[in-house]
Amino acid sequence: MSVDTDGALVTEVLFYHLQGRRLEGALPPLLEKSLERGWRVIVQAGSEERIEALDALLWSYRDDSFLPHATARAPDADEQPILLTVGEDNPNRAQVRFLLDGVEVPSDASSYQRIVLIFDGDDPDAVAAARIRFEDARTKGFATTYWRQGPQGGWERQGG
Repeated sequence: MSVDTDGALVTEVLFYHLQGRRLEGALPPLLEKSLERGWRVIVQAGSEERIEALDALLWSYRDDSFLPHATARAPDADEQPILLTVGEDNPNRAQVRFLLDGVEVPSDASSYQRIVLIFDGDDPDAVAAARIRFEDARTKGFATTYWRQGPQGGWERQGG
């Protein structure tokens, strides 16, 4: 969370514009950084098929490690540091919520430290939707930051 001019905590809404890199390459490092900060995470996708693909990815994306996670169907979902779901609830008490596939910002967004929207910069509809969500987040008083992938795959801050 950020602190506003009155000293109140404000949810940060971060926009990650994928360019030349797929979600499967960009998401795991962002999740690792969240865990390094001690945060619990929800990853909300638009379909069960995406959840299944991410579940497989997070077990095997690197040879030397994996990201501890489960899907919302797991009996111990509430204990997971990373929870993959299509639902809007927060059973693992996550401080950070990643939104994929154009999923809407949840109505309880202010209960999170961060909301992270990741979208495909090669999809004009996804870019247009992200612009609308960016303006909406600013209007609601959230601290917004926009990141675009640079030519080497790293993230470059574009404004906020």
